[in-house]
Amino acid sequence: MVEQHKKALEKQLWNIANALRGNMSADEFRDYILGFVFYKYLSERMDLYADAVLKEDGIKFDAIDENSEQGKEYLNAIKEEAIDHLGYFLKPSELFHVLAKKGESGEFILEALTEVLNHIEQSTMGTAAEDDFNGLFDDLDLTSNKLGKTEKAKNELISKILIHLDDIDFLHDETEIDVLGDAYEYLIGQFASGAGKKAGEFYTPPMVSKLLAKLVTMGKDKLKSVYDPTCGSGSLLLRVAKEVKDVGGFYGQESNPSTYNLARMNMILHGIEAPNVIHTNTLAENLQDITPNRQHDIILANPPFGGKERPEVQQNFPIKTGETAFLFLQHFIKSLKPGGRAAIVIKNTFLSNTDNAAIALRKELLENCNLHTILDCPGGTFIGAGVKTVVLFFTKGEPTQSTWFYQLNVGRNMGKTNPLNDKDLADFVKLQASYADSDNSWSVASSELDNNTWDLSVKNPNIKEEAPLREPKAIIEEIIALDKESEAILASIQELL
Repeated sequence: MVEQHKKALEKQLWNIANALRGNMSADEFRDYILGFVFYKYLSERMDLYADAVLKEDGIKFDAIDENSEQGKEYLNAIKEEAIDHLGYFLKPSELFHVLAKKGESGEFILEALTEVLNHIEQSTMGTAAEDDFNGLFDDLDLTSNKLGKTEKAKNELISKILIHLDDIDFLHDETEIDVLGDAYEYLIGQFASGAGKKAGEFYTPPMVSKLLAKLVTMGKDKLKSVYDPTCGSGSLLLRVAKEVKDVGGFYGQESNPSTYNLARMNMILHGIEAPNVIHTNTLAENLQDITPNRQHDIILANPPFGGKERPEVQQNFPIKTGETAFLFLQHFIKSLKPGGRAAIVIKNTFLSNTDNAAIALRKELLENCNLHTILDCPGGTFIGAGVKTVVLFFTKGEPTQSTWFYQLNVGRNMGKTNPLNDKDLADFVKLQASYADSDNSWSVASSELDNNTWDLSVKNPNIKEEAPLREPKAIIEEIIALDKESEAILASIQELL
């Protein structure tokens, strides 16, 4: 039943998004639909909690008269309890279904809606939840002309969204929290499919997230901390929460403000009440400032591909390079505790680039970490990446003796309509447990590597190298040369006769 409800909820939410976005791009409409889904979640949670508090008094929260003295007393008491337990507060008049009904009756609700979203943030000021809610709804610009040319048109569109969402029962009690959270993440994935290259800024495909989290937490039931310095929508962090029973803290950093808000909403919707997600440029911090108390048990990351960093940013790192991913990799290594594990997505050219920075970074990784596994992914694994990628699995604190390679061949073109699935990865997961050799897997001892380049190129010894295709011009020239040689031999033979 839970799985059926989740699938139905996913379909309902995506149908609403598709039906109502009109000419807006998926990327533009994303922030509105996801923001309102989150508002509805907060509203229903507030309503259920307040009803439970008022049960002994035989009163329903949405029936309280906010203007009466008794009503004000009730609201003050409930607010104190709600801030303590939920981290925020909404009045009965600010509940989602109240505004949805007003919109349905044709009332102008944009100003009231803006006030409600501001009030949610303001209710957390001075509390432990303040950082989690600060600026959370900044991307819901209800004055934007993207919503319509006139105020009436804008109001009609927003009202339609609220009315459609109001018809859905989120069922977000404790046993169902993952249903809504997973449906929310499904929506994020659908928007990522329509966002092209921008998708890489906020989304890691679910099968990849699942694989990374599963392998990096193998044998662990309890973790003190998990960290993603390029957390996007938070999918990698959330995947760890599904693999491990007890995680002391989830830590993330994200430089894009819209994606930062998305990550906080996503984590709260998955039941992580205090996500330690920070809006910052991870690379702006000097590596020397990362102290042992800020190191983590697990790091999972899918950093940006192909970015170029300014010289002033490069100064924060011992190995200086303009390549964004290479700077992030230094940050990952530094941020791991001794014995900590990492799973990092990076473009495959890292394994073979001949520039000084790439060589130095491979040497650093091999000498200070056990790079035990490299998964070579087929093109199209990551939405909008445009490059081939590999996943590096390593443990900090001991040098690499041998690296196990696996070349993933799925036998089809990858893309948003043909993503990775469990079957594609089953052989990798099975063989990785013992680093077994197969047609697609092999091991390379560190002693066999060229210590001038530390080249880690994916070269499957089980596949015979095909002769490179030659240019037509070269083939023609060889034929002409052979013809001339044949003529000379024939002339010599004729002289002998």
